[in-house]
Formats: sequence, C-alpha cells, structure tokens
Amino acid sequence: MPQRFRLLTEDHVHALLPMGDLVAAMESALVRFSTGEVLQPVRTVLQVGPEKAFFGLMPAYIEQPACMGAKIVTVYNANHAKGLPSHLATILLLDPDTGALLALMDGRYITEARTAAVSAVSARHLARAESSTLALIGTGVQARSHLEAFAEVRALKDVRVWSPQARSRDRFVEDMRSQVPVAVTAASSAEAAVRGADLIVLATSSPTPVIEDAWVAPGAHVVSVGACRPDQREMPPALVARARLFVDSRAAALVESGDVVMGMAEGRFEAGHLRGELGEVVLGRVTGRDDDGTITIFKSLGMAVEDVVAADLVYRRAIETGAGTELTL
Repeated sequence: MPQRFRLLTEDHVHALLPMGDLVAAMESALVRFSTGEVLQPVRTVLQVGPEKAFFGLMPAYIEQPACMGAKIVTVYNANHAKGLPSHLATILLLDPDTGALLALMDGRYITEARTAAVSAVSARHLARAESSTLALIGTGVQARSHLEAFAEVRALKDVRVWSPQARSRDRFVEDMRSQVPVAVTAASSAEAAVRGADLIVLATSSPTPVIEDAWVAPGAHVVSVGACRPDQREMPPALVARARLFVDSRAAALVESGDVVMGMAEGRFEAGHLRGELGEVVLGRVTGRDDDGTITIFKSLGMAVEDVVAADLVYRRAIETGAGTELTL
C-alpha cells in the first residue's frame, strides 16, 4: 500500500514555528529527555572527505505525546564559497505506531532555530533575572537566531556583536536593526563585546577558544554552540574549569564536546564538574547558579529529541492549516 506523506519546505517550517512557541517546546523536550522519556542514542558521526566534513544521523523516539523521527545533518564549512549554507539538514517524521513516513521536511531552519531556543531556555534558568547586555561572538545564522531567542526570555538593552570580518559585523547590525527592538552595535574586538556583558553567546566555527577567561565578568551566563567535536574547543579551558557547567546531554558531552573532553584529559576537572543537564535544572533537580556572582556555562551540542519535537510541532500545524504538499511514496 503506498505511503502518503507531507513535504514541507524551509519556508513552511519557518512560518509554522514562531520562536516563542519553539522556546516552550524545547523546554518541554529537555525535561522529557532528563526524565528518561526519550529513546535516543548519541548521534552517529562520519568525517567525510579531505576537509573532514561532518555527517551525522540523529534518531529519537518520545513516549508522550508519542512522536518518532530522525535528522540527517551535514556541516561543510567550504559550502560558503559555493553559495550554500555550511549546515544542511533533513528531518524524517515517522508514525510511532506503524513506522510509516508522515513527513519529510527541511531541517536547516529547525536546527538553527531550535539551537537558539534551547540556549534561551538556559538563559531563562541560569542567567540572572536582570541580565540585559548580550555579547554575540559570530555573525552567522546562529547569532541571528540567538538574538531573536534571547529577546524572548530577557529584556535586552544592549547587544554587541563581533566577528573577524568588519563587513560581516556591519551587515549583521544593519539586518537586525529592524528585527529586534534593541540597539545592536558592532564591537571593535571580541574583548570589547564580552567585557561587562552578562549574557555571552559563542556561535563560531573556530576549533580554538575565541574569548579569554579574564574578559568574563562575575555573574555572566555563557552559551557555547560551536566546537561540537572532541578535538575542538570554543571556550578558554580556565573559564570552563571555574564556572558551573551545564549541558543538554551528559552522555553526549562526555564524548563529543572538546570543551569537556579536553579539559578532563588535561586534568583541569573530572566528570563531576559537569553539574547537570539543562532539563534537570528546569525540573529543579539540580541547582543552577549559587548567587549573583556565579558564572554559569551552557555547552550546547544539540539533540535529536529537540529536532523531532520541533518537527512534530510543525507537522501538526501543517495538518491544521493545510500547509505543504501531499505526496505518495
């Protein structure tokens, strides 16, 4: 019997997934993961070709409300020279009762937006309530989505952005001027962006630290979404060692995150330095910050449950609105 499924493009996904709703969905997904309601292995990763591009497979099954699917994701940093995004992804959503294909949808925007939404959940639960100064290191799609997401959970008053290319910084400022109700300025250096900021987002492709420990003020909340391989680090090791460290998945962080793996290998800290998963903080099982002077770090690696929950939300809304194209396999 032929399978009927729904094809959803990036435009469909973007229209059906407003950031405010996605932040709420990601908070729920993190809780369900940390309470054991999710079947999800650590992602399978292949390094492809001479540039060792990233090819990952990320399946997940969630018990309630039941949903199942998988994301295929690639990261080819050389794609920019070809006019393509470096991060590409496709999500397959399956019927959890039959295994039949329900939807095939673009996963590039879901990856971008759900990453930022999860980071916003970390800011909601780990940053000081009065945090209002945001430093963005990086000017790519993740920096843009993080600005949108953080504006959902904190009353931002000052946003500073820095990346190595002045043209990229200026373009970011110009593009975001009409997108968020807050002043965005291009910083003259990474240090100028970070010093005095109480929210710091590192969204780069750098395999080595992009800020210095001394720049980070007491009480700051740092989010790192780059360096997702065990031989890469985006944060200075001294900062990771002195801060309260939280992750999305403990199992994944101990094998995938260079900021964690390399720090342990160097004897800077042990596995217990990882205070807990973000879902455990949301649940109240793990304490976030001790006081207003505590520096907190959320190291994001991304999880399949986040993609599947986001895709399920898109699919349900597509059914309600008639969005997408029905095809037969």
